Amino acid sequence: MSKELTLALLLAPWLDISSHDKANVVIQNLELDSRNISKGTTFVAVKGHAVDGRRFIAAAIEQGANAVIAQACDVHPHGKIETIDGVPVIYLVDLGHHLSDLAQRLYPLTHNKLIGVTGTNGKTTITQLIAQWLDLVEHKAAVMGTTGNGFLSDLQVAKNTTGSAIEILQTLYSLEQQGADYTALEVSSHGLVQGRVKALEFEVGAFSNLSRDHLDYHGTMDEYAEAKFSLFSQHTCKQAVINIDDPVGAEWFHRLDSAIAVSLKPCDYPRAVWAKQVSYSESGITLCFDGVFGTGSFTVPLIGEFNANNVLLAMVTLLCLGIDKQKLIETASSLTPVLGRMELFAAKGKAKVVVDYAHTPDALEKALQALRVHCQGKLWVIFGCGGDRDTGKRPMMASIAEQLADKAILADDNPRSESPDAIVQDMLAGMNRPNLAVVEHSRFAALQFALENSRTEDIILLAGKGHEDYQVMADQTVHYSDRESAIELLEQSL
Repeated sequence: MSKELTLALLLAPWLDISSHDKANVVIQNLELDSRNISKGTTFVAVKGHAVDGRRFIAAAIEQGANAVIAQACDVHPHGKIETIDGVPVIYLVDLGHHLSDLAQRLYPLTHNKLIGVTGTNGKTTITQLIAQWLDLVEHKAAVMGTTGNGFLSDLQVAKNTTGSAIEILQTLYSLEQQGADYTALEVSSHGLVQGRVKALEFEVGAFSNLSRDHLDYHGTMDEYAEAKFSLFSQHTCKQAVINIDDPVGAEWFHRLDSAIAVSLKPCDYPRAVWAKQVSYSESGITLCFDGVFGTGSFTVPLIGEFNANNVLLAMVTLLCLGIDKQKLIETASSLTPVLGRMELFAAKGKAKVVVDYAHTPDALEKALQALRVHCQGKLWVIFGCGGDRDTGKRPMMASIAEQLADKAILADDNPRSESPDAIVQDMLAGMNRPNLAVVEHSRFAALQFALENSRTEDIILLAGKGHEDYQVMADQTVHYSDRESAIELLEQSL
């Protein structure tokens, strides 16, 4: 960050304030939340979805803001400058759409190469596999996404999969200062639609899959799909890597001139990488591949077909970056499962417990299908659905659980403001034989019941929360972790 960046230089693309007496105020930090303002910080006051930041201009100035950049309106049109207690307040039209470009001027990146991963499921696994692999071949890599931001050894908790436009560039700049050569970002549909990654230049963008999610925000699957596609069509993305085993990905591949197709099945596209053979065992996945980067084979300690897809997407993304293929093959066996993603917990004499983040119909289906291959006994599933979210997926998930698992336990996810009983009733409506399902709202008690009534050869999938260590109730957020429940209950059984 240049300490010599003045207010006039920061705003130059949108407004000429060079003749104003406050033009040379030095901009050192941008902040969207007035509560985080300290002396010398510049407050950016935008009208958000829930809160209008312009209501807090006076508070920000009182806390030491050296300048305010505010969203223009009829009363305060574009280009208007007023002074409050000696502090300039400059109004810009469409400020919300300019945040990424504004932040990029203050937090420029010079050598931190960016990798964007979008899709409904798999983003966390793919980004973390990419970062792990880069570390193994002696590059310094970071991630930004659902499980946190930073280097894998020291992830800082993130509020959202894709943070605000300013937070993203502040974090990327900080990671670059700490030596990051690459950062793999989970790019959400919300983040794309709201322009939070607008100014970023992605060396490679990878697409995993598309299935029902976030319809409470996007309205229709078509709108959700176009939001995801905008990573390739409306953002700077030098190379696209597309999973064509997903029907949406297959369509997108033909809409993108220079994309590379990735598939677990042989294909004859000239720009493609495909699996010639995939085998699954208790110890992991062995994958032989062919295509535009030549042939090779490797083994990774991950479970399930969808993880074969994830790891192949990660490898092709790295090959697009110019990473040596032989080094990737040699280090593949050192990759480790991602926290809360098909994470296995076991104790002698008890059923195995697998904790996974699956919280969409597609993810739950793939997780159960993946575990069926490894399960010698009965396959159990414990899952719930979030409150204040898309209600249409509730019966769908219950139907999938009934079809693919031998025993289903319906528990709470994050009920939020909804009645847990009402959520469960929505789920039961999707089952042909709801009387065979067990309802136990407490996830801990549900796992306890499953362990007490299962056999050694059984597998219990504890789905929906993965890495999360909290549960959102109507009036409070409480500490709760599926991983901790599995560890505690299995230790009790030793």
